[in-house]
Amino acid sequence: MAITLQFQKRDVKVAPNTLRNKGFIPAVFYGRKQKATSIVINTRDFEKVWKKAGENTIVNLQNGSEEVPALIHDVNKHPVTSEARHADFYVFEKGQKLKIKVPIEFKGVSPAVKDLGAVLVKVVHDLEIEAEPKDLPQKLEVDISTLSAFGNVITAKEIKLPAGVVLVVSPDDIVASVYEPKEEVVEEAPVDLSTIEVMKKGKEPVEGEEGATPAAEGGATPKKEEKKEAKK
Repeated sequence: MAITLQFQKRDVKVAPNTLRNKGFIPAVFYGRKQKATSIVINTRDFEKVWKKAGENTIVNLQNGSEEVPALIHDVNKHPVTSEARHADFYVFEKGQKLKIKVPIEFKGVSPAVKDLGAVLVKVVHDLEIEAEPKDLPQKLEVDISTLSAFGNVITAKEIKLPAGVVLVVSPDDIVASVYEPKEEVVEEAPVDLSTIEVMKKGKEPVEGEEGATPAAEGGATPKKEEKKEAKK
C-alpha cells in the first residue's frame, strides 16, 4: 500500500540549513527516465513516512495535482541526533523490477537452543530479492523452530517469499544455523623455575655471631683478640 508525502519545488537559492531551521529538509527525486528534481519536504512528515515505509514501500510524492510514485532510496542523517537532513527518492517505471535487500525478522524458538543448549548463529540479517515495487515486502520472516538438532541450518530457498518476489542470492546460502557449544580448554603456561627466587629458611646470620661469615676474605680476627695482641 502506497503512502502519500507532500512536497514543494525547492528554491535552490535558499541554503539547506535555512530550510532545516524552518522544519524542512532538502530532497531530490530521479529515475532512469526521470530527470533529477530538487524538492522540499516537511521534516516531521518525512520521519513518519520513513519509519513506516522504509525503503521497500511506494511513497506517492504529491504537489497539488502532480503525483510521483517513488521509493526512499537514501537518507542522510545527522551524526549525533540521527535526524534526517536530506533524502533521495528513486522514481521507477511501470513494470520495472527492482533488486533490493529486505531485512529478515527471526521468529519462533529453536528446540536445539532451548533443550540442547545449542548456539544460534544468524548468518545474515537481510536478503536480496527482485520484484516490482508494488510486490516488495517490508521484511521477510524466518521461523527458527525448525532448528531442532546440532548442525541444522536454514537456507535462503527455505524462506517463504510473497507472490511476484524472487531470490537474487544463491538458494543454498545459509541464513541461520545451530551448533554444539564446545568447552574452551585453557592451557596453563609452563613455569620457568629459573625465574623463581629461593628464600632461605631461618633468620639471616649477623656478622659476629656463631656461624656468621667473616667480613673480609682470609678470616678476619675479632676485635677482642686484636686488643690482647696490642698489650703484649
